[in-house]
Amino acid sequence: MLQYDFMQHAFAAAGIVALLAGIVGYFLVLRGQSFAGHALSHVGFAGAAGAVLLGVPPLWGLIGFTLLGGFAMGLLGDRLAGRDVAIGMVLTISLGLGLLFLHFYTAYATQATAVLFGDILGIDWATIRLLFGLALVSLIALAAIARPLLFASLQPELAEAKGVPMQWVGFLFLGIVALTVSSAAQIVGVLMIFTLMVGPAAAAFNMSSKLASGILLSALLALAEAWGGIALAYQTDWPVSFWISALSGLIYLLSIVYRGWRDHYPPDLRASALPNIGV
Repeated sequence: MLQYDFMQHAFAAAGIVALLAGIVGYFLVLRGQSFAGHALSHVGFAGAAGAVLLGVPPLWGLIGFTLLGGFAMGLLGDRLAGRDVAIGMVLTISLGLGLLFLHFYTAYATQATAVLFGDILGIDWATIRLLFGLALVSLIALAAIARPLLFASLQPELAEAKGVPMQWVGFLFLGIVALTVSSAAQIVGVLMIFTLMVGPAAAAFNMSSKLASGILLSALLALAEAWGGIALAYQTDWPVSFWISALSGLIYLLSIVYRGWRDHYPPDLRASALPNIGV
């Protein structure tokens, strides 16, 4: 299948986005802001639809609106926690605004479908270069704030007492999440952002309690799901987004089983227990 240019483009773009989504998604789950990340995807849909209406490439609208939404949520700081109702209202209003934009320019309904569910097989090298640039900027920014971000995520009260700028850390992190959402939407669409950003990270938390191995595992799981989804879509002619989401759900369920087994059997008893549970 790699003899086709569009498949090469798909694997390259999916690899870039999956690694970025797996790493950033781990911190998103660690901070308990998964729902905020999902809301940003709907904000991005409104931006993409507005860009289509103005004759601008949808990706630029995605980036612009998600950055604005991420910075706005970041201004709430720690108050963002527990505001599911407010975030949900932002989510629905953004989706409604996107539908309004499409109402005024229905000729671009095909582009709207691509924004909602992704269009990985329609990506060109120019988009791949843009995705690589977004990933590079996002990872550099994440590395720059990694220490205070971890401190603020794991021990927020102590971090605040030590003088960590909590609001600025949250502000910058949600800006990084916004760029990641814009990138991931090119692969799975805004409606399935959880597939690459939350699914692998949640599975990694079930499989490893260590930070470094958890981040690495989250990135590798996201990569496996993205590339596996493309390969299965090529073989079955089913949508890529379906296969990626199916693999994400399956891996997450398996991680729950693994966590239950790990918690039930201490390390020194696992070897003797393996024959009894059919592994």
